Amino acid sequence: MRKIQTVLNWSSGKDAALAYEMLRNNNTYEVKYLLTTINSEHDRVFMHGLRSTLLDIQAERMGLPLIKVSLPPSPDDSLYKNAMQENMSQLKAEGIAAAAFGDIFLEDIKQYRESQLKTVGIKAVFPLWKQNSKDLVAMIEETGIEAIIVCVSEKYLGKDFLGRKINKAFLDMLPENVDPCGENGEFHTFVCNAPYFSSPIPIKTGETVYKNYAPVSDKADDTKWDSGFYFLDILPDTH
Repeated sequence: MRKIQTVLNWSSGKDAALAYEMLRNNNTYEVKYLLTTINSEHDRVFMHGLRSTLLDIQAERMGLPLIKVSLPPSPDDSLYKNAMQENMSQLKAEGIAAAAFGDIFLEDIKQYRESQLKTVGIKAVFPLWKQNSKDLVAMIEETGIEAIIVCVSEKYLGKDFLGRKINKAFLDMLPENVDPCGENGEFHTFVCNAPYFSSPIPIKTGETVYKNYAPVSDKADDTKWDSGFYFLDILPDTH
């Protein structure tokens, strides 16, 4: 049976990496493209703050073409929707029938993705959906995915967590109010090695940067985004 041609929404981090590991080991889906949204002003991955050159290296190690969707730093919903629909419509024309995500339990995000993809006739796929976060951390370590923390929300974690490796020992360090996979935005990661990389990505750490993001409007619900974030700049080590 022919596998369903799939695009994987690639964040550069552990959840997307584990989702790909699951997809490549099944008989239903075949990932043909990676897709990432990029902050056009800084040429970095949204929220992760990762240099897009490192995305290129990840894609090269995986042997997959990478689609970068460039957006301004604070795109409104319509701009984001239009950009994604344009790219998805093009992929649909090339035979892509499914889009995969590393989401775990946020229902509103899942429903949003499903509704937007439905407009272009593409199926949404969630390989990690409703799995236990602690179990997923164990799977990350057991499958050989190596990920380090590159961004933390100061609401939940201190900047001393930057650079820490995601593994079972990491679970003992986390406060009780932090999801082990950072599904609520507590932290973000960068994958420097995986069983499907042709070789590990040598990296070196740069400066630590702090940024505060104010609410996008005066709505009460938006206050949850009023938070500061610490970013660890990661660079490819060419020596």
